[in-house]
Amino acid sequence: MNSIMNGIQYLIRFLGKIISWSSLILIFIIVTDVFFRYVFKMTSAATFEIEWHLFGLMFLLGAAWTLDQNKHVRVDLFYQRFTPKIKALINLIGTLIFLIPFCWVTLITSIDFVKNSFLLNETSPDPGGLPARYFIKSAIPIGFGLLMLQGILIVLNSIKKLLK
Repeated sequence: MNSIMNGIQYLIRFLGKIISWSSLILIFIIVTDVFFRYVFKMTSAATFEIEWHLFGLMFLLGAAWTLDQNKHVRVDLFYQRFTPKIKALINLIGTLIFLIPFCWVTLITSIDFVKNSFLLNETSPDPGGLPARYFIKSAIPIGFGLLMLQGILIVLNSIKKLLK
């Protein structure tokens, strides 16, 4: 069981580090796009779409790593003062009631969304836009699947803390 948990955690952290570095690529693309737009009066739909596709990938695929690193948004008004066991109990209940069911529903409903996009060979509706829109849409179930796996790790780690 520990080897499976370690493998999942390694995958999430590996992807998280890659995604975090992709922010530099996004910055470069945006700066280049702005430069060409204002200096040479040149822009393209594909460049704009690459920007939001990369941002979407960063958000979707980085969410599990953000949760793993405990960097997500949390209202810490009381939580920071709790004992480790109370924190573990709150994490366990919150993850079981909110995070995992939300991830499961999103994962299941997004599969048909991606499948339909793939079957239609969906492309950008904009002239000069990107082809194969199903690639970016496939990040939705992957991202929520990773987030759900991270939630399962939180549940297991919370149970370990409560049993100590």
